[in-house]
Amino acid sequence: MLPTTVVGSFPQPEWLVYRDALLSGGVPRVPRPTLWRVPEELRDQAHDDATRLVVRDLERAGVDIVSDGEVRRESYFSWLAPALTGLDVAKPGTATSRTGRPTPVPRAVGPITRPKPVLARHTAFLRGETSHPIKITVPGPFTLTALTQNEYYPDAPSLAMAYAAVVNAELRDLKAAGADFVQLDEPYLQAWPDLAREFGVAVIDRALEGIDGPTVIHLCFGYAHTVRDKPSGYSYLPELERCRATHVSIEAAQPRLDCAILRALPSKTIILGVLDLGDETVETPEVVAGRIRSALAHVPPERLVLAPDCGMKYLPRERAIGKLEALAAGTRLVRAEVAAGARPRA
Repeated sequence: MLPTTVVGSFPQPEWLVYRDALLSGGVPRVPRPTLWRVPEELRDQAHDDATRLVVRDLERAGVDIVSDGEVRRESYFSWLAPALTGLDVAKPGTATSRTGRPTPVPRAVGPITRPKPVLARHTAFLRGETSHPIKITVPGPFTLTALTQNEYYPDAPSLAMAYAAVVNAELRDLKAAGADFVQLDEPYLQAWPDLAREFGVAVIDRALEGIDGPTVIHLCFGYAHTVRDKPSGYSYLPELERCRATHVSIEAAQPRLDCAILRALPSKTIILGVLDLGDETVETPEVVAGRIRSALAHVPPERLVLAPDCGMKYLPRERAIGKLEALAAGTRLVRAEVAAGARPRA
């Protein structure tokens, strides 16, 4: 009851990446190999070692459902396009980021296909490193479309459906490799709500077609490192009640979300952000518990999972660990209250 997890990323070791470049360069949408300290011929071995460190950190902190911290990636987004046909990342195009700035992105120049699995080995490696349930994240087709310069498909829905097909194939391989949870990262559902209402659910459902077990859609307002001022409500959220995903993952701590909106998702398990990643202080367990209780006024404990607001890769490692320890401790307080039959209190 009330399991804990991470959204996806965790701080990468400083021996693995140039942290100053990571913090100053924005979120990569196309490959940025200059972020890596480790030469390419040693990088797979270094990534395996970094994954082991992340798993140990998450387990010791008390996280129930673990990830590999996305330590093999330059960003949540940029790793997929180079593995697909039909996309040019060597001569990138331009799209507008959610902060309103132009950003280099892949160009769609032909049919998008996936010649071979991308993360299957990484998933199998993570599966072999822990007895905990594991979650693997993939950028979702709507966000992939938002961050692609389309020079081939007749319109955005067609491009999104092409992305959905290759994402679906990748998810099938992740499940076969041992993933318990698979997650589509879809922050641009919130950034582009009108287009999301046109075809967001359709492309999500195509991406999740035939995928058994827990499936997650994560949407947010952007990394706290890059987006400081966040709205207090979602422009696109109740619409996800109609999609195939079993879980919806949202940030709630930093934007101080009114959890009454969770009533609009009566069939979904909610992965709720209860760690404010824009606040340098580490929450106390009681602060975390208060955020959980606010959600329990609207969602039963059987449909609630607790997490940070978003990925943690931009935090210092010790702060990330401290916040996750507070997450686990605060959750234990509320579990004890629920087990004792206490009514939720904010």
